Parts: sequence; C-alpha cells; structure tokens
Amino acid sequence: MFYGTTPGWLEVISGVMFSGKSEELIRRVRRAVIARKKVQVFKSHLDARYAGVYAVSSHDGTIVEAEPVQSAIEIMERVRPDTEVVAVDEAQFLDKGIVRVANALARRGVRVIVAGTDSDFRAEPFGAMAELMSSAEVVDKLHAICVVCGGPASLNQRLVNGKPAPYESPQIMVGGRESYEARCRHCHEVPRKDEGQGDLLP
Repeated sequence: MFYGTTPGWLEVISGVMFSGKSEELIRRVRRAVIARKKVQVFKSHLDARYAGVYAVSSHDGTIVEAEPVQSAIEIMERVRPDTEVVAVDEAQFLDKGIVRVANALARRGVRVIVAGTDSDFRAEPFGAMAELMSSAEVVDKLHAICVVCGGPASLNQRLVNGKPAPYESPQIMVGGRESYEARCRHCHEVPRKDEGQGDLLP
C-alpha cells in the first residue's frame, strides 16, 4: 500500500465484475475507521443491488454505509471539511467530473479511494476509469476466474436470455450474476451485426 510523505493521494481499484473490487474498497475503509480516520463513502445512485442505494456491498454480502450521488460534483459538495478519507464505489457510472473531483480532494490532503469496472461488456473503456487510473498514485487491477475455461478473467460478459449481448446493446445495464459473467479475452464474446466482414486486425 502507498503512503505518501504528505497527506492526499488517489488510489484506484479496478477490474472485472466479481473480482472483489467492492470487497477491497470496504476493507480499506474499515482499516481507515480502525485507524480513527474520518471517512465518507459515496456510490453511484444507479447501483441499488444487494444492499440498496445507501450502502456499498460486495457480492459476498459485506456492507458499509454509503451516500448515493447522481454526479461527481455532489461528492465535492458533501465532503465535510474534516474528512480525511473519501471512498467512491462504482465510479464508472459517474460523469467525467469525477476525475477533477478526485484530484482536487487529493490535492486538499484527502486520501481518495475509487473502485470501478474499467471496461464495459464490449471490452471498451468505461466512463472515467481510464483517466482516474492514469492520474492515480496507486492502481490495483483485480481479476476474477473465467467461468468458461478457469483462467484469469479480465472482461465482463453480458448475457441476454443466456446468450452474449450484441455490441449494439446499451453500455449501462446494472445487473449481477443473472446478467454478467467474468471471462478471459479468449472466451469473451460480443456479436456484431457486421461479424461476417471479419476483424480489421489479426
């Protein structure tokens, strides 16, 4: 774990669904609380799975209380002057302003912990996660287990009626095990309407 010589830095926990991102964020939050730091936890209002919008929960049921927000600027408006640690879960659902907010808080002397899925079901960058990762002092990319071959999974497989969702599907669709699987690049499938034309690259 990174600890700067002066307070204030940005940590990003990224990776595929079911890799333990929220679990790791919760672990860091709890350690900060044990260290008697003043902590605030935020999450996107879009994620109401498992514990509802007023908590961050991992897939295994671990929970911490959280404040739901609709935009990044809400986080800046709600952070109290004496807060030392700010944690944000499901950051991929927030607007691009989360990059400016996270860096502004870090410059103010706050330890900022951000967790989110860095790529969408198409294996393309998701929200502001790539920018957050590029400006962070610490980046931890977690992996799950591919449900098809058992290898390290780094991609999200979206399923619709048990079949891979087509490329043209909406980018955001909140769901759990009924809608998503973790897969490796070799087992990941995103059908396209123009599939018969083949890829431009080998």
